[in-house]
Amino acid sequence: MGKDAQGAPAAAAGGTEGGRRPTGVPPAAAAGGEGGGAVRTRPEGDPSPVNVEVSERPLRRRFTAEYKARILAAADACAQPGELGALLRREGLYASHLTSWRKQREAGALEALAPKRRGRRAQAANPLAAENERLRRENERLAARLKQAEAIIEVQKKVSEILAPTPSAAPNERSS
Repeated sequence: MGKDAQGAPAAAAGGTEGGRRPTGVPPAAAAGGEGGGAVRTRPEGDPSPVNVEVSERPLRRRFTAEYKARILAAADACAQPGELGALLRREGLYASHLTSWRKQREAGALEALAPKRRGRRAQAANPLAAENERLRRENERLAARLKQAEAIIEVQKKVSEILAPTPSAAPNERSS
């Protein structure tokens, strides 16, 4: 059995964890006792089965501004060697999180720590766009009514031609 960096047996400290320094947590306990994978929990007394299905696309974690500020304060308070690493492991964070959050904090305090929406920014609503759309719909409606009215007028012309008496040469008309 090997020894860890402090000279204690490796088995007592939780193993070497693949060449990393031992954390003091046995590998089976760290993996939820299942030999690997994420630990799934549910509220006490909840009879529903645990959803262990992996989503097609991973969900991006979102951190609140209060959480970021609290973690930054805790990270800034770390004075002993290893405290910062323990904080990051406990919270499941990376050092890059702290770096980007510190930049955000310096750029604009708490509002800069609020999560930003990803993707393209929404276009400002053109105040004339709604009026333009309303007028376009009204124009289409009036064009349809005009077409219907022209069709009715054509039918009325044909009916009047059919029902009107044809002008024939009347015998009592005088020629001059």
